[in-house]
Amino acid sequence: MTHHPMNDKGMASALELLSEQGLSGLGKAIEILLSMAMEVERERHLQASPYERTEQRQGYANGFKPKTVNSRLGPLSLRVPQVSQGQQFG
Repeated sequence: MTHHPMNDKGMASALELLSEQGLSGLGKAIEILLSMAMEVERERHLQASPYERTEQRQGYANGFKPKTVNSRLGPLSLRVPQVSQGQQFG
């Protein structure tokens, strides 16, 4: 698996939110970071990055499922990655 610029954009977005909005942007920053972490978990589970063809691949990415998680920061709107031909997250 390789490093994706999308992860850099997500991290930059989270840091920008925190620097501009302070603690009031913390909830949205956590949403971004959790979404990135779930996508990394899906890549590890599938043993392949998006659009990567390998013999080790264990299934395919199959979109996202919206999920709201209540936290101390308020409701967090997440996009839970889905997979096909394998175990689903969520």
